[in-house]
Amino acid sequence: MSEPHTERFIISVGGSLIVPKSGIDTAFLMELRRLIYDQLERHPHRQFFLVAGGGETAREYIAAGKRVVGHELPEDDLDWLGIHSTRLNGHLVRTIFRDIAYPRIIKDLDVIRKISEPVVVAAGWKPGRSTDYIAVQLAEDYHVSTVINLSNISQVYNKDPKHHADAQPLSQMDWTTYRQMVGDTWSPGLNTPFDPIAAKKANKLDLKVIVMDGKELHNLEASLEGRRFTGTVLEG
Repeated sequence: MSEPHTERFIISVGGSLIVPKSGIDTAFLMELRRLIYDQLERHPHRQFFLVAGGGETAREYIAAGKRVVGHELPEDDLDWLGIHSTRLNGHLVRTIFRDIAYPRIIKDLDVIRKISEPVVVAAGWKPGRSTDYIAVQLAEDYHVSTVINLSNISQVYNKDPKHHADAQPLSQMDWTTYRQMVGDTWSPGLNTPFDPIAAKKANKLDLKVIVMDGKELHNLEASLEGRRFTGTVLEG
């Protein structure tokens, strides 16, 4: 695993996968760990950037702050609660890869580092920037053309399936259509397939973003191996 990294992958790991409502999902983390180790065994030249989301931890802290104060809190305060939740989850992810991972989680994107370890874990940066945005920024900094976004949905729909019975899953969607659907506004705890601010930057950089169900890690493996997978490709 000491060979030069000629192929980099950025994988945004949704916090809902790490910490769903039922608590930390160790079964998912074990499967993710197995998959990454298997990938590096077969492809020693690969390097994986794993960006940890906040999940239920972030939402609970944000809700608690609002509940105790009894009125709206500044968005910066709410964002920092979410950011620190992503960092806690990030430390957990880094720990399960500790023998092959960069020893610190990346949480300051003002500095571009030369990293030799095959696994790099990143988390929240600053208010107004989701972990989806972090993934896009890493793609720009490390010259990666594709971001894989693992979430709790298998595909992006042409409209919200919770409110429209005729909503259809899409295998592909262009950035213009997607951005019209989700808007241009970020708020702490926002739950969309891919955050609007991150989508705007990804569109500008001409990145490809693949949205897929993180619980179905065989799809992630298929995409990494260049095989057919179930998901939605956002590009163009």
